[in-house]
Amino acid sequence: MSAEARPADTDRTDRTDRTIHTDRTIHTYRAFRAFRAELVKLTTLRSLWITPLISVLLTVGATTAVGAALGDKDHSITDDPGIGIFYGLNFGQAALACFGILLIGQEFNTRMIDVSLTAVPRRDRLYGAKLALGALVGLAVGAVGTVGAFAGYAATAPGAWDGPGAVRGAVAGVLYQGLLVVLCLGATALLGNLTAAMGLLVPTVFLLSPLLGSVPGVGRVVQFLPDRAGQYALRYVDDPHVAYGHWTGLLIMALWTALAAYGGLLALRRGRTA
Repeated sequence: MSAEARPADTDRTDRTDRTIHTDRTIHTYRAFRAFRAELVKLTTLRSLWITPLISVLLTVGATTAVGAALGDKDHSITDDPGIGIFYGLNFGQAALACFGILLIGQEFNTRMIDVSLTAVPRRDRLYGAKLALGALVGLAVGAVGTVGAFAGYAATAPGAWDGPGAVRGAVAGVLYQGLLVVLCLGATALLGNLTAAMGLLVPTVFLLSPLLGSVPGVGRVVQFLPDRAGQYALRYVDDPHVAYGHWTGLLIMALWTALAAYGGLLALRRGRTA
């Protein structure tokens, strides 16, 4: 009896394995289709594809201009080359943050999110496609902007760019911008509103955070905000007033990003469409 039962058990196991394999293939194909749909939106909507380009231009252009104008006058951008090389990032990251917000925020405001969910009913899949696209674009912008910033600094500033923190700064410069896009996208999904995201994220991260960082006592707390922590990884020189190391700063930003992305997922799962 047991010998006769074995072929039947084997057949059932094979059928189960084939079913699992087929389901995985279907899920992968649907995830790829969702990602491709988001890529089509990126390439056809001017407000989406132009903002990463603006980010690169601002990052490289501002670094080159400041290096040429102040390279031999302002020692802060030469004593710590990380400050000079990524000086333009202070401007370019604003456009990149807007890109992360627009990736999902404009669909909330125009109610196109309902159309997207009709085409991709699985909210997790739709959200994952947006996160993947945002991360890839952010990393691509980070790579181009970082290379351009290094080249612009080397061509205009008298300081040496290839110090002991050059490799770390270059890697962190790429990762920082990818994390920034995902952070802003997740926070926008959590808020569920484009206007609220623009009004909260842009002033807080790019205006209040740098200003509050110089306030005695408050700076100890502000240094743990995602932009402050992430940008510390770009620096070559250690700052005795910062409570963590360079790579730890990037890790802090990554934790903020993961929290925002997960919060956005929960909000999208619970949200109701019209």
